[in-house]
This record gives sequence, C-alpha cells and structure tokens, in this order.
Amino acid sequence: MMDRSEFDKFAEEYKAQLDSSLGASGEDAEYFAEYKVKDVVSVARQHGLQPARVLDFGCGIGGATPYFHAYLPATELVGVDVSIKSLEIARSRFGKLATYLEFDGLTLPFPDGTFDIVFAACVFHHIPEAAHVRLLTEIRRVLSQQGRFIVFEHNPLNPLTRRVVDKCPFDENAVLMRSGQLRRRLESAGLRAVQTRYRIFFPHALRKLRGLESALTWCPLGAQYFLCASK
Repeated sequence: MMDRSEFDKFAEEYKAQLDSSLGASGEDAEYFAEYKVKDVVSVARQHGLQPARVLDFGCGIGGATPYFHAYLPATELVGVDVSIKSLEIARSRFGKLATYLEFDGLTLPFPDGTFDIVFAACVFHHIPEAAHVRLLTEIRRVLSQQGRFIVFEHNPLNPLTRRVVDKCPFDENAVLMRSGQLRRRLESAGLRAVQTRYRIFFPHALRKLRGLESALTWCPLGAQYFLCASK
C-alpha cells in the first residue's frame, strides 16, 4: 500500500524542493510537467484517440493539470492521490480545471473502463515494488477498451537523473527502475502492446540540440522514459 504520511510530509514544500533538486538540469518543474503532457497528447493522436476522460494517477499538487487543460481543453480530468494535503493544495490551485479525489492506495473509486487515458508521472518509484502489479491491474480495470496507459519514470542509467534524485528530499525512499523492469510488471498486470520511449537527453544549456531528441527515443540514456500500454 502507498504511504500517505510520506506524501503528506512534503506536500506544502513539494514544488520548491522539486525546483531546487532540478537545478542541475537548468529547468523547473513546469518544464517537466508540460513535456509529459505534450507527449501524452502526441501518443493520443498517434492512436487516433480523442480522450473524453483522463486520469492523473498520483496527481500530487496538480502540476500537470494546467497543461492538460491547455492541450486537451475538452477532456474531463480527474486526479487521484493518497496524500490528502496534496489534494487540498491541488484544489486550491486548479479546482476549476479538474476533479481531485482521495485514493486509498488499493482500489480506484471508478467503474471499469472509465478513462481513455491513465497517466502516471514519476509515481511508481515511490510505491513499494510488491504493490506494483496489483496497482497496475487496477489501472487496467479502469482503462477503456481502446484506451492507453502512459507511465513516466526516472531512468537510473542516466547520471544526471541519479544526481537529481539523490538531492531531492521527497525521493529519499525512491527505488528507481529500469524500463525493462517496469515493462515486465505492466505485462504481468495484463497490459499489452507496451512501447518504450526515452526522453530528455539535453539540459537547458544544450537546449538548442533538443530538436534531435525525436530521433533518440530508442536510446536508453535519456533522463526519463515512458511506457505506453493498451488493455
């Protein structure tokens, strides 16, 4: 089960601590939140999806919300988290843009097939590994038949990622996973057609080279990666 107290402990200082730990990359939390949502939109278009409902699994203080609203304005957004304090902050910031609900860490409070996209941004490295397959099975349950689950994680093969995680107070108990490990867990949960894409190869100082990143998504050295799976 996910540890509510661990997430509550950092809720009020989350953004400031994240921005501080990201200093080595030259970017802030907004940059990383926006690129992920843009990738989700790109995946949706690739698969011909016009998502009516998106679930932000482990939404925290709602960092992705304004970008989902900007890029998918007609889509209903729901965020869930185990941290009550984080949800209170999310509602105070973006309560008009999304619905935020408490999650007990075990069962998602939705009927089968509710969401066209389930999105999880750097959440699973905070969850005990023994709980991964059970939670992924629950995510599969609430995914629509044609929907996609898109999960982003830190890449432990990238030295800058390791540096950022080591500096970040709320990552003190994080267990990073290689993409192959997470892929096997998705498949064990019954998710299929899993695709892997590596992301963020150049820090801010080398941002002029970011146009090359679309040709590097195969290379397992990006700072982060995402997996896309279907039901």
